[in-house]
Amino acid sequence: MILRDALHGLTRFDQFRKSLSVAPNILADRLTRLAEAGFLERRRYNERPPRDEYVLTELGRDFRPVLYAMMAFGNRHFAREGLASGLADTTTGLAADPVVVDAHTGRRVDDGTFTLVAGPAADDAVRARMAFAAHRSAA
Repeated sequence: MILRDALHGLTRFDQFRKSLSVAPNILADRLTRLAEAGFLERRRYNERPPRDEYVLTELGRDFRPVLYAMMAFGNRHFAREGLASGLADTTTGLAADPVVVDAHTGRRVDDGTFTLVAGPAADDAVRARMAFAAHRSAA
């Protein structure tokens, strides 16, 4: 939710607190963790008293499609009383339905023709899980 708000332009602690209605200690901890993980950059905007803002990094901005996909999932499965928010094309104003596609083929990754595979850094446990899954799907 913090990243969602940051994508909407919120940067200051009080803005996040007002939007999220979360206890200050919890919010401070989460902002610190997001900064440590590289999603946000902490920038001092006032020395006396010391005040920081939290600005999205490239990593944080790159998370935007993930948030859009999660929002679409939530809207499809949990918006029983109607949509609280949606995604729209800024040029046409038409509602958008975000999906995840393979950048090489343009095909949706949920079409049943994609599978998880072990990567070059996979350990034995990951390779075993992938082999088990491959065996199950082949059966």
